[in-house]
Formats: sequence, C-alpha cells, structure tokens
Amino acid sequence: MKKSNMKKIVKKYVKPVKAKTVKKEKKQVKQVKEKKVMKATEKTIEVVNIVVSTSLEHDIPLEKMTATLSNTEYNPEQFPGLVLRIKDPKTSALIFSSGKVVCTGARSMDKVHESIQKIIKSLEKIGIHIKIKPIIKIQNIVASGSVGMDLNLNSLAMKLDNVEYEPEQFPGLVYKLNAAKATFLLFSNGKVVCTGTKSEEEVHKALDMLIVNLKKVS
Repeated sequence: MKKSNMKKIVKKYVKPVKAKTVKKEKKQVKQVKEKKVMKATEKTIEVVNIVVSTSLEHDIPLEKMTATLSNTEYNPEQFPGLVLRIKDPKTSALIFSSGKVVCTGARSMDKVHESIQKIIKSLEKIGIHIKIKPIIKIQNIVASGSVGMDLNLNSLAMKLDNVEYEPEQFPGLVYKLNAAKATFLLFSNGKVVCTGTKSEEEVHKALDMLIVNLKKVS
C-alpha cells in the first residue's frame, strides 16, 4: 500500500475515533464535576442527642446508689440529682430521689429505651425493683447538618426576624424559627445545629422551612 493511501486511512478513521474518545472523556469529567457540585449542595440533618424525661414511680435512695455503683456522681450540697453514666449506649441519666429521671446522649429512641432499661437494672443492685413500664417523654432533640450552601450571616442578621448575631463573641447566628418551634444555630459554611423539636419528623420539617426562608432573603 502506498504511503499516501495509508495517511488517508489514518486521517479518515483514527483521528475521528481519537476525537470521539476525547469528547467522551470530557463529558465524563463534566458529569463528575456536576455530581460533586450536586453533592456539595445537598441538605443533610442528623439527630445527635435526644433529651427525655420519665418517672420510675418509686423513691430512690441516692446515697445508697452512689455508695454501691461506681459510675455515679452525687453532690447533694451542690445539686439534688445523681448522675449515672452508662457506657453502652453512651448516655447519662440525672436521677432524683422522687424517681424522676432525665436521660441525655442517645441518638435514637431505641437507645433511649435501652438506657432506661440499664438504669432499672442498676437499681436492682441496691434492691429497688421497678415494676412499671416508664412513660418516656421527649423534651428536646438536637440535630446537626447542613443547608447545602454558604451563608452570609451579616446579611441574614439584617433580613431575618428573631435572630441574634454577635460575631465578636461567637461565629454562629441564632435564628428562632417560631413556625416550627425550633431554634437554629447557623454558620457561614452552611452548617447548622437545630434544637427545640420533639421528633425526627419535626427536625426535617424545620430544616425544610429554614431553607425556604433562607432562599427568600438570599
């Protein structure tokens, strides 16, 4: 085959294939970049602490409890409640002599119930047997996440109602979202902390309402 003919074949077939491959690679790179952008702008929220209260409906001898159990703290001169620390799940309980209990640190209601059962078993070691099934009431849920976008806190402080912002003292902006009965702590990178809700469903609804309000003033 003549050299000139070979060049024609290369020009006709090899170059278009190469161009097609490059075009395909560029498209893939673009898709990856778009995917990263989408991922960066996704909203996220996760429960990090559930605060609950309950009553064991039984008097608790706190002095006997702290003398028997090593994982307790009790200073009645400073505070009337006893602190019981549970390793698994990692939670803490504030126990009062009346049988009232406040439990914090759990990230799910399953862990809350597990913690309450651990408290009841601990009481059995000092001869206290709880016969009832305690009624658990959620007092507060703390959640952290992101709204998926950077925030101009100075601008938000002027445009939103019910805000507190003192950047010289603390880098976050406090925003009370009364419609959702929630309070948000907002940071410039889009990170948020939500408190005040009493269910995971309320957490997600509050975040959605927050994002709507932020977009209205952005």
